[in-house]
Amino acid sequence: MAPRSFWKGYLKLSLVTCPVAMTPATTENEKVRFHTLNRKTNNRVVSQYVDAVSGKAVDEDDEVKGYERGEDDFVLLEDEELEAVALESTRTIDIDMFVEADSIRWIWYDKPHYLVPDDPVGEEAFSVIRDAMASTGTVGISRLVMYRRERAVMLEPRGKGIVLWTLRYGDEVRKPEEYFRNIDDSDNDPELMRLVTKLIEERSKPWDPDMVSDPVQARLLDVISAKKKGRKRPAKAKAEEDERPSNVVNIMDALRKSLSSEKKKKTKS
Repeated sequence: MAPRSFWKGYLKLSLVTCPVAMTPATTENEKVRFHTLNRKTNNRVVSQYVDAVSGKAVDEDDEVKGYERGEDDFVLLEDEELEAVALESTRTIDIDMFVEADSIRWIWYDKPHYLVPDDPVGEEAFSVIRDAMASTGTVGISRLVMYRRERAVMLEPRGKGIVLWTLRYGDEVRKPEEYFRNIDDSDNDPELMRLVTKLIEERSKPWDPDMVSDPVQARLLDVISAKKKGRKRPAKAKAEEDERPSNVVNIMDALRKSLSSEKKKKTKS
């Protein structure tokens, strides 16, 4: 059964509107989570804000947002002032522009969500918007309040639905030129390229979600299971020692040895 939607509202393009529901495309529900406890009492520990100077607990009504303009000097902003600059509607995805689908690079993508029609009557409008984007090779850009923040979002047609991506803010993305400018970009040795390409071909496999499984979580679940049953925790897995790679004097020899090793592995399997 599909998970319940966490957001419901409207998809709007000019005068065309349809009700939609949204669900995160990824989940962390299976992730092992821990509570912090007091070892002496086995009770859960709760957190609270305390005054940095007096050390006294601060009542919730006395908490206020502050923007630091100097050392120990803050501009205070009330909730009403913060709400005044937010979007007027938090329940409408109003597509105000379209851009070429491949013009937004991967680094701007933040979190994906599945967007579906929430009413049979609105399915036609939803389908028309989706298929029109697909046929023109474009994605829609809008703004939406999500996770308590106003976000720029991108709507991408995907199969019968739409994937809504939250996009990173402009000041969150660093320019790659600042980091890559000193890397030599001269042509590589053709023979080295041939050997590396061959090595890639030898290691190529069809994509499988198991390739990104979490072995640490699996071991944690084994530990928890053993403790539930009153058994001693499993023996700690012996970590492989990281070998400091030696300076490769001859890359050609290293690649040939790598290819030879790959062939031996395939023969054994």
